[in-house]
Amino acid sequence: MPSNRLASVAAAARALKAFTPTEPTWGVAALAERLGLSTSSAHRILSTLRDEGLLEQVDSTRAYRLANTVFDLASAIPTHRTLHEAVLMPMTELRHLTNETVQAGVLDGRQVVYVERLDSPHSLRLFAQLGRRMDAHCTGTGKVLLAHLPAPRRDRLLRDWELPPKTTHTITDRAALEAELASIRQNGFAENRHESELGVVSVAAPLRDAGHNVVAALSVAGPSDRMDGARREIIHHVRRLAATASRQLKFDSQ
Repeated sequence: MPSNRLASVAAAARALKAFTPTEPTWGVAALAERLGLSTSSAHRILSTLRDEGLLEQVDSTRAYRLANTVFDLASAIPTHRTLHEAVLMPMTELRHLTNETVQAGVLDGRQVVYVERLDSPHSLRLFAQLGRRMDAHCTGTGKVLLAHLPAPRRDRLLRDWELPPKTTHTITDRAALEAELASIRQNGFAENRHESELGVVSVAAPLRDAGHNVVAALSVAGPSDRMDGARREIIHHVRRLAATASRQLKFDSQ
């Protein structure tokens, strides 16, 4: 362990990262088992984080969950705040034009994290929480972001990646995925056709900062029976409004 690394701080960070949209609450014993800690150590960590205002306890179960202070900290991240400001109006227009769910996502390792979302007005729509993570190789957003990584970083990510199948349509062969990513770079958009969930289609396009780096992706997703009938129009709208958001992102970063 490096000499400047504090084990207690590392354990607290691991505890905080255990709280996710799919696992929003933790009891002491369950978290101890997840992190490989003793129950007493997990209790001390959770109690300290609660006392510092980062966690709170649910009255009925006494389980722990993230407190509002965490969201205050997240709002202080300049990149995300700038991204939010840049995509708000384009996302609103894209939802108005398509009547489908619109999202913006960023890459975190081999996963996409959806950091902005506007739900479809349809009663039949995609239900997913903000902050949801998905494997990048089977989503339109993820494939856009993978396609525009610097080649050495992309090669490192793809090396030894097993590309788990989500459906029978998921790309699970590295050569096939690399060919798809090359096509995405050429065409300026990506599609997910039943690759992450049967019956769901999405279209995504890159968002670029002032240095022309792809830092996020804008996407629209919905049931294939609605999306396919307007495929060409949706691709046009996504590309155009991603470019609009990119111009705003470049302006905000100056």
